[in-house]
Amino acid sequence: MTDLLIDTSAGVMTITLNRVSKKNAFTQAMYAAMADALQQAQADAQLRALVFQGHETIFSAGNDIGDFLHAQAATQDSPVFRFLRAISTFSKPIVAAVCGPAVGIGTTMLFHCDLVYAGDNAAFSMPFVNLGLCPEAASSYLAPQLMGYGRAAEALLLGEPFLAESALEMGLISRIVPPSEANALAQRQARKLAAKPLSALIETKRLMKKGQAGMVAERMVEEGASFGRLLREPAAREAFTAFMEKRKPDFSKT
Repeated sequence: MTDLLIDTSAGVMTITLNRVSKKNAFTQAMYAAMADALQQAQADAQLRALVFQGHETIFSAGNDIGDFLHAQAATQDSPVFRFLRAISTFSKPIVAAVCGPAVGIGTTMLFHCDLVYAGDNAAFSMPFVNLGLCPEAASSYLAPQLMGYGRAAEALLLGEPFLAESALEMGLISRIVPPSEANALAQRQARKLAAKPLSALIETKRLMKKGQAGMVAERMVEEGASFGRLLREPAAREAFTAFMEKRKPDFSKT
């Protein structure tokens, strides 16, 4: 599909978000394709690393709201949950290059990446509360673990963006570079990984993440149930209606 470009070369699978005219907003079809690609890369012993990258001006604006509102109710078998399970359980190294805005899942998916290189124009945000919703991708568990409770509370309760310098200090990203260099750096690092013994890469990643797997899976299920419930409540309806009408939401009666 043209919204995603998927390439395999030199032991690396690269998934490029290619919907720049729509700010690389994710659709259900994109989630399904990414889940399938992750499954393929997991099973192929010749593929030893995976890269997610966008454009130097935008990583992702999060969910495509129109597509999201017309999608069937999210279940554990829906494309988005298939993608979240695939990225959270992927045993090989995942590298990401992030430039410009990374909104919602554009940020939370990074908690499941191993190396993240950000352009100095990167801006991360998790504005779920502002939409009457709750976090996803186990970010309600992983954000406090990585960022500390105070900073996670600012990011998740206020939903305000934080820039690359803060993300580096928190440990969400590995390095800051000019936007024109981020994708190339991610590719170089992925190729370094692909030249290493796969069994050692997988075992090292497993050991570093030991103890998280059960909590991540459990939290994803809990978040999904809460997300679905909140999506049906008045606050979310008001938030999405206001978004489509291009006005500020009024939560005073919700």
